[in-house]
Amino acid sequence: MTPRVEQYPYLQRTAQAGPLDVLPCLPLHLSHQGRAVAVTALLDTGSTVDVLPYDVGLQLGLIWGQSAIPARLTGNLATIPAYGVAVHATVGQFQPVLLAFAWVQTDTIPVILGQMNFFQEFDVCFFRSRAVFEIRKAPANIQP
Repeated sequence: MTPRVEQYPYLQRTAQAGPLDVLPCLPLHLSHQGRAVAVTALLDTGSTVDVLPYDVGLQLGLIWGQSAIPARLTGNLATIPAYGVAVHATVGQFQPVLLAFAWVQTDTIPVILGQMNFFQEFDVCFFRSRAVFEIRKAPANIQP
């Protein structure tokens, strides 16, 4: 049986830059304790963790400081306070998965899907020359 594959287009960030300003952004639904929000997330293979902006966490009913898991980020987000949170994510027609996010105290970034743990849950193949990417559910119990 061949695993289901879904294909998505790269999205253009601004009209001025034209085809050079497109990024692999994925529409998905996040849910937590009965609350849900639709977002568009940037797929970032260079990001160690999934990142959730402050406002999106509030929309999901998260309460800042309630998590017992403070997160220490690096790079551009190194100075921004963060907590570890887990929310369910639904991508296209796939079954929901539990994703671990660093919930950051800023809204200046998009939802970011990174190595921990989006790319552990899904295999992604990028076709930048065609401005599309494909996603399939990763096989269970595969460890690097």
